[in-house]
Amino acid sequence: MENNGGYSKKLAAGLFFIIGLGLIAGGIFFIGIDRGLTEPKFQVVVLFNQVGGLVEGSPIRLSGVDVGMVGSVDFLRQPIEGRSLKVRLDIYKKYEFEFRKCSKISIRTEGVLGQKLIEISENHSFKPFDPNSPIIGEDPLDVEDMAAVITSTAVSLQATSQSVQDVLHEWKYISIKTKKLLNRVDEKLLEGNLLKVF
Repeated sequence: MENNGGYSKKLAAGLFFIIGLGLIAGGIFFIGIDRGLTEPKFQVVVLFNQVGGLVEGSPIRLSGVDVGMVGSVDFLRQPIEGRSLKVRLDIYKKYEFEFRKCSKISIRTEGVLGQKLIEISENHSFKPFDPNSPIIGEDPLDVEDMAAVITSTAVSLQATSQSVQDVLHEWKYISIKTKKLLNRVDEKLLEGNLLKVF
């Protein structure tokens, strides 16, 4: 009887293990479907000078809608049009018509933590691009460049503030002198000696 009890415990443990593996496999499958791993895609190559932390698997948005993922980020052997990085975009086939109407691809930052993503949008000043040839993308804003602009703006603002302060000081001086002059004119007017002011 002990053998029979040990056998049923082993059978229960085996079934528990198999059901657990099945649940894990099912979870992975459904997550893959949710992330679009089973959807058909087409690929587009975009060229950048820098990607600012963009990684494989980053989302791609077309007018705010998730339409795919970044497939890879690689260096080019030879720069093309001054660009040395190649980003492969894997875009869901069902958005191909909307993609062909677009003409601007840029790297954006989202959220407090700064997750990088690809933003695709229409720009009527440019012609729509051909997805069969490499596309020139807009590089992300560099933090150092932004800091330089902010510093330059702060220096300019400080100089403007000093100029305004100087003008206000001059205005105050003129105001005091004008008040003294008007007081003297008023005194002489009351005395009847207006022409003897000067």
